[in-house]
Amino acid sequence: MRTKVIASIAAAAASAFLVVGCSDNAADSSMDGHAMGSMSSAPMSSAQASASAEFNDADVMFAQMMYPHHAQAVEMADMANGRTDNPEVLSLASAIAAAQQPEMDQMTTWLTEWGQPMPDMDRGDMGDMGDMGGMDHSSGSGMMTAQDMDALMAASGPEFDRQWLTMMIAHHTGAIEMANTEIADGSNPDALEMARTIVATQQQEIDTMQRLLG
Repeated sequence: MRTKVIASIAAAAASAFLVVGCSDNAADSSMDGHAMGSMSSAPMSSAQASASAEFNDADVMFAQMMYPHHAQAVEMADMANGRTDNPEVLSLASAIAAAQQPEMDQMTTWLTEWGQPMPDMDRGDMGDMGDMGGMDHSSGSGMMTAQDMDALMAASGPEFDRQWLTMMIAHHTGAIEMANTEIADGSNPDALEMARTIVATQQQEIDTMQRLLG
């Protein structure tokens, strides 16, 4: 009888040991899996942050110069309201403003993340950019001068359409040249993607505007 009791106690102890061992192993496995999951996600976050932080002087110049360039395009697009009844011009103006305002917001975000100064949006400075090129595209900027903008603001009807289309073609041409410079010299993946989008989108719009001019 004594032998049977001792054997029963030993068997129970062995069973308890096995249960505890399995539980510990399961817990360790769960913790290991959680730790491995955390470790595997950390490098992805780090890589994403690294890609966002990767930039060079060409990227900075692209954002700083394209921002006021886009701002003038949006200003020109806004002028269409109340100055023309041409549905195709109004549609183009709406599309330009809708595309370029979000891009402006993205460029300010980049400059902040990169610790770089924001472009000076003083009207005088924008006029200076226009004086560098204006309707003469030798600078490649395509920016309108203050005189160009005043003339456009004073126009209406078919004359507005003609001036607006002519100026916007020049403006888009300058933007494409600036974007191509970024594609050639830039390093930030997001900035490069935006530059490619600008080239594709604005070339399509140039084709449409040239058709409207006849």
